[in-house]
Amino acid sequence: MAKHNKWSKVKHRKAVVDKRRGRVWTKVSKAIIVAARHGGPDPDTNLSLRYAIDEGRYANMPRDTIERAIRKGAGGEDTSQYESIRYEGYAPGGVAVIVEALTDNRTRTVGDVRLAFSDHGGNMGSSGCVSYMFQSKGQIVVSGAGMTEEKVFEAAIEAGATDVESIGDEETPAWMISTDPTAFLSVKAALEKAKFPITDSEIAMVPETLAAVTPEQAKAVEELVEQLEDLDDVQKVYTNVDA
Repeated sequence: MAKHNKWSKVKHRKAVVDKRRGRVWTKVSKAIIVAARHGGPDPDTNLSLRYAIDEGRYANMPRDTIERAIRKGAGGEDTSQYESIRYEGYAPGGVAVIVEALTDNRTRTVGDVRLAFSDHGGNMGSSGCVSYMFQSKGQIVVSGAGMTEEKVFEAAIEAGATDVESIGDEETPAWMISTDPTAFLSVKAALEKAKFPITDSEIAMVPETLAAVTPEQAKAVEELVEQLEDLDDVQKVYTNVDA
């Protein structure tokens, strides 16, 4: 994918967070509750909880809201029986789509997800129909003035990253640092210790090949992703669209 497209994706994600802040916080709170319930309230020993807390931080979620969600999960205040489910399918142009959800009602969620695909000319598939096209990777975005590619590359590779790619522009320099999932936290910690401004990070499903689409198909894919992300049960949406 072209550099400007990767940076646009990061900026788009931030814009979505800003626009739908309340909904994003609700989704993150759910992830924190589930993580704390199953792994305990200590993020140092509960990686799922640490990932969810970091996501809340990048979404500017208030600390007391994060702590309240941890207490709900660890203390049993929230009795909802959430389960993690992955749906897979195709958007227009043969674009592969992965939808990760946390739900307490499978019937409701699968109906909502299927409707979203149908509304935008796509279709749901069976489990595993597209996930083989993706690979789990850590992704860390650092951006801001005063950094150079050489400085970022040297620090990231020394910390154990597998790749560093410039995704910003002259106005806002930015780099996407990729890691193996097992090295994600150690690389992130090293960058934080070195005072690099991290603006986003996650363990993501990264496509190994990209699907080229027409402008019309790209618009349909974007609208499908937005409808999916608007669903309360949906946590993450990944595609392999090259647009």
